[in-house]
Amino acid sequence: MLTIYGCYRSRASRPLWLLGELGLPFAHVPVIQAYRLPDPDAADAPINTRSPAFLAVNPMGQIPAMTDGDLVLTESLAICLHIARMAGGPLAPADNRESALMENWALFAATSVEPLALSILMPKSPDEATAAEAALYRPFARIEAHLAGRDWLLDRFTVADLMLAECLRYAAGAKALMAAHPAISAWLARCQARPAFQAMWAARLAEPA
Repeated sequence: MLTIYGCYRSRASRPLWLLGELGLPFAHVPVIQAYRLPDPDAADAPINTRSPAFLAVNPMGQIPAMTDGDLVLTESLAICLHIARMAGGPLAPADNRESALMENWALFAATSVEPLALSILMPKSPDEATAAEAALYRPFARIEAHLAGRDWLLDRFTVADLMLAECLRYAAGAKALMAAHPAISAWLARCQARPAFQAMWAARLAEPA
């Protein structure tokens, strides 16, 4: 059975949201980040990113990770793409062209959006947050233009929307940036209104901060 390793308060939220959308059976091992524990090596510590059992799955000690038979994936967006392709249906690519587009949006999210968005969510200084917000105007302009006249990145909600929405979410607190991009704001609201996102978010909020 497909197994997801990672707590909801991590990038594991991405495949966990997707699996909720698809209604697929899976096992969940709620591995927590070691830095959140007073003593991650204690005998009674919950399974965490320094636990030998988890390091046997991902020696990098990072979550999420996924096993599917003998396949092991340790990057959240690669996990999402694999799950979508495996499941098929409307969230998955219908052909090679759509597969290429979804891969393009995943890489765009990971390289052009997420690093800057994280600097807004968890800045090391006010100047870092200000600089990150300014730098996001260029990739946001690209997304805003693409969404003009569209509800979704493709002709329907797909794993591409889910992946980009989860990376972009980190920047949602930048009110001026979001207000300057109404198509993105409306699209993100549509993504997060979906029942599977709401269920994932409720589970995330139920975890200790």
